Amino acid sequence: MKKKTSLRDFYILWSTQSLSQLGSSITAFALTLWLYEKTGSALGTAALRICTYAPYVIMSIFAGALTDKFDKKKTMLVCDLLAALSTVAVFILYKTDTLSVWHLYLINAVSGLLNTVQQPASEVAYTLIVPKEYYQKTGGLQSLSRSLVTIGNPVIASAIYGFAGLDAAIAVDLVTFATAFAALALFVKIPKISSEEGKKESILELAKEGVRYLIKNPLILYVILFMSGVNFIASAFDAVLPAYILPNPRGGNIILGIVTSCSGIAMVAGSLLATFMPKPKDRVKVIYLTMLFSLGTENFLLAFSRYPYLWCIGQFLGWIFVPVMSTNQNVIMKNTIPARLQGRVYACRNTLQFFTIPIGLLFGGFMVDEVCEPLMSGSGMILRFLFGTGKGSGAALMLFILGVLGTLMCLVFGNILKKYKYSD
Repeated sequence: MKKKTSLRDFYILWSTQSLSQLGSSITAFALTLWLYEKTGSALGTAALRICTYAPYVIMSIFAGALTDKFDKKKTMLVCDLLAALSTVAVFILYKTDTLSVWHLYLINAVSGLLNTVQQPASEVAYTLIVPKEYYQKTGGLQSLSRSLVTIGNPVIASAIYGFAGLDAAIAVDLVTFATAFAALALFVKIPKISSEEGKKESILELAKEGVRYLIKNPLILYVILFMSGVNFIASAFDAVLPAYILPNPRGGNIILGIVTSCSGIAMVAGSLLATFMPKPKDRVKVIYLTMLFSLGTENFLLAFSRYPYLWCIGQFLGWIFVPVMSTNQNVIMKNTIPARLQGRVYACRNTLQFFTIPIGLLFGGFMVDEVCEPLMSGSGMILRFLFGTGKGSGAALMLFILGVLGTLMCLVFGNILKKYKYSD
């Protein structure tokens, strides 16, 4: 009975925040479909996510230090409320028939900026309400909820957008936000960190302290840099996938939703594995081997296949071990970094680990639109045999290129990370 009580706040926060994440993801996916209908461009739709991640990456190192100075619960509530107001702005613009592409770019940039503060505050909050012996279990459950969101949001968003329009997707988002906001405000108690030294220091000094911590702990730094490489390949893949499936004769909106959901199904399986698996002897080795498998299978299988069921298999193989990787990374960081430093160190992590996401999105979209599609339109028999013909064949070529880059990157970093071992 004691064990259940000790995780009460976690279960409330985790379940309601996961519900809110599902609502936000439904809106994001619906906006992607709306934008692709407007522009027909892989780069144009990738720019939507670039606008979200660019401020997140640029400001994270300072925003994380800011979260260490203030109450975590209040920080999360304020950020969530402002993010909801930006969603309301999209709703009003859409209903008045004045929604433009640049509106979405601007609003996504604002949401990304808010997330720079909210995300590290949330990470620290989970650390404070979860006993240390449950880090792996709760980390697996968090991966599980992210997986369920990945499964549900493409199919639900495609259905809602197809039958009821963008405004209905936004309405679902706002209802889930209200539920999560009320639960956090009324039912979750987040302990305060005993040391309040950070309140006497400047934000710049706190940010520097986070950087100094990473420099003094090369194991964490190298894992973060490795994950930045993984994020570059994965984000480029995200930019390429819609351009590969949507124009395909066997593709379309519904197929894109189904294929994307398969990654979520894989992550559910991987999350259950991460939740119940015994402690690995070497968590670092688990991190780079799982990513080698993921990047070395999914891109190649999708590049050379022509049927939706094979795309689904590729997605499953590419994502099944992602929760295992993220859980092991989180355990290393939570066990290693003192709670009073976690906000600023996680913020530095966010900057270093996620700065490659907007670059990858830009790279993937640009390569499809400006390099691979034009190349395939005038390609010879060999390339056409390997990657097909017509619009979407350039995206298939790009998937092959990402498979090669991802495999090489994992092998190089794997050789570096072999020098480090972590077991708790």
